[in-house]
Amino acid sequence: MDTPTLIRLLLFLTVFITVALWEAWVPRRPLTVDKWLRWRNNLALIGIDRLAAGLVMPGVVLAVAAAADSQGWGLLPWLNLPPLWSGVLAIVILDLVIYLQHLMFHAVPGLWRLHMVHHADLDIDVTTGLRFHPVEILLSLLIKTAAVSALGPPVSAVLLFEILLNATALFNHGNITIPQAIDRWLRLLVVTPDMHRVHHSVLIRETNTNFGFNFPWWDRLLFTYRDQPLAGHLDMTIGLSTFRNQEKLGLLRMLTMPFSGPVAPYSLDRIGRMPKQKRTGSG
Repeated sequence: MDTPTLIRLLLFLTVFITVALWEAWVPRRPLTVDKWLRWRNNLALIGIDRLAAGLVMPGVVLAVAAAADSQGWGLLPWLNLPPLWSGVLAIVILDLVIYLQHLMFHAVPGLWRLHMVHHADLDIDVTTGLRFHPVEILLSLLIKTAAVSALGPPVSAVLLFEILLNATALFNHGNITIPQAIDRWLRLLVVTPDMHRVHHSVLIRETNTNFGFNFPWWDRLLFTYRDQPLAGHLDMTIGLSTFRNQEKLGLLRMLTMPFSGPVAPYSLDRIGRMPKQKRTGSG
C-alpha cells in the first residue's frame, strides 16, 4: 500500500470511529429503525463502492494530478501562483465542483435515480455519509478527474482535498450533538451536522437545500441555504416519501433502486412542490 493511500485510510478510520463513538455518547436524534440492520446494509454497500473504485479507477485522481503537475497542464500552472496559494485555490475550486456536482445529481432525473440511494436512508448517521450507489461513485471520480485535469493543482492539494471530503462527509452526516452556540459559529467555516441534516428531510423544499459538503459558503452565495428544518431536528422525518420500509431497503434493493421501481419526487424539476400524502380512510 502506497503512502498516500495509507494516510487516507488511517485518517478515514480515525474520523469514522470518532464520529461513531460521538453518536453513541451524545446522539442528536433518536433512531427510528434498527441501527445494526442499517449498518450491515450501509457498510456492505460502502465495501462494494470501494471495490468498484479500486478495480475500475484505482488512484486515478492523484495519478492525473501527478501527470498534470509534471507536464504543467491546467489553469493553476498558467496563473503561476505561489505553491501555497495555488493549493488553497485548488481546494476551494474543487469544493465548488463537488457542490455543483451534488446540485446536478438532484437536477437531472437520471442522476437523481442514482442519488436516491443516498437519500433513502431512514436515519442519518456516520454510515450515511458514504452510502452511495457504485455508479454514482464512479461518475463522481470521473468528474473530479476532469476537474483536476483542467486545474492542474499540486498533488498535495488534491490529496488534502480528498482527505477533507471524506472526513467532512463522515462528520456532517453524524448523528451528533453540538451546542447551538458552537454550531452557529462553526457552520460559517464548515458544513455542520445540523446544517446538512436539513438536506435529508422528507420535505422537498428542505431536500433541495444545503448541498455543500466541505465549505458552507456556496449554499449562502447561490441561495440554496436553509438554516433549520421546519419541524425541528428532533421531529423532522429523514429519507424519501417513496421508500419508508427499512425491511425493503436491503443491499440488493439499494443496488437495483436506480433501475427499477418508483422515482422519489425530489429532483429539482419539482422544486417547491411537497410530497404527495397518502389518503386515509374516513371510517
